[in-house]
Amino acid sequence: MDIIQMTRELGRVLQQDDRYIAYCLAKQANDADEKLQELIKNFSEKQAEISRELQEKGGDSDRIDTLNSELEECYRKIMSNKNMMVFNATKNAIDALVKNMGEIIVMCASGEDPDTCQPSTGCTGSCSTCGGCG
Repeated sequence: MDIIQMTRELGRVLQQDDRYIAYCLAKQANDADEKLQELIKNFSEKQAEISRELQEKGGDSDRIDTLNSELEECYRKIMSNKNMMVFNATKNAIDALVKNMGEIIVMCASGEDPDTCQPSTGCTGSCSTCGGCG
């Protein structure tokens, strides 16, 4: 089996992982949540409205402030939706798994021992070496 075939097999195994399955179920729940979809649609419309307002010679600052407040409120409602909270948690879990997998591959490509190399485990407390919180 060549390395690309092995990578495809790794992809199949990833898709059987509980974290991936939970992510897919959460995504399906989001897609089926009509209230959430309406909030997302409203959010996109508010963004477009702000963009249009800004393009019109800088726009009316009072109107832009109102739209920004409405956008923030819409965002708050989206992020406090139960399905969105579950989705975000499952997305973070699958992203962390894929990140760890990628780090191991990079370490191995740099000559580290595949059996002993360890991906980063999170915050070291030093912001100078950090790629960002996530």
